[in-house]
Amino acid sequence: MTFVEKTSLNSPWRRLGCFKQALLVLAHLRKNETFAQPAAGFGVSTATAWRYVDETLDVLAAWAPGLHEALTGLGEGDFVIGDGTLIPTDRIAADEPYYPMKHRKHGMNVQVIARPDGTPLWFSRATPGRTHDLTAARAHGIVQACLTRQILVLADRAYQGAGATVRTPYYRHREQPEHYQRFNQDHARLRAPGERAFAQLKSWRILRRARCSTRRIGTVVQAVHTLLNCSYSG
Repeated sequence: MTFVEKTSLNSPWRRLGCFKQALLVLAHLRKNETFAQPAAGFGVSTATAWRYVDETLDVLAAWAPGLHEALTGLGEGDFVIGDGTLIPTDRIAADEPYYPMKHRKHGMNVQVIARPDGTPLWFSRATPGRTHDLTAARAHGIVQACLTRQILVLADRAYQGAGATVRTPYYRHREQPEHYQRFNQDHARLRAPGERAFAQLKSWRILRRARCSTRRIGTVVQAVHTLLNCSYSG
């Protein structure tokens, strides 16, 4: 039985109806409080609050678009912005793979493909924070998918060497030709709106410092993306 079916029944064993369950989940995502706090506010046990959040996130995440679906309608002549970010977490202080030296904090690596105006088209699953952005982009199939469709990807220097249709800035040299400088300036101007994608993602406090298991962070990201899509369409 699906989440919607279960909540629509309002069976006696469910303490909250569909509407209040949705409010509980939104409060959890927005405020990033421990489960005990929204549980007390909605008059349910901590275990019940955890279960409601868990099942709702699975439903929302299932609606998030896959990479190929997100690129539908794009092709030769179009460009997207590719980037990566770290979702900080406080659950893995001793695990080296989750500690990137670049950020000097534990977390999970998430990649994004965004429209030229910064609207996110797709977020990747989460991988250990020490994963290099280029390695993650290749593993998620971003480079190949965009090459197949001949979509130009504007990315930062972390993606240097990706080849295909990925374009990165030139390294700065003392005697850098003027046209290289102009290219870097234009590249930076076109890529700048991509920062909005992660800004929108991290406007949800749960993704500023995640308390959940690292295995669930990807689900949270996908669920939030679905909610963002709802706000765009609304």
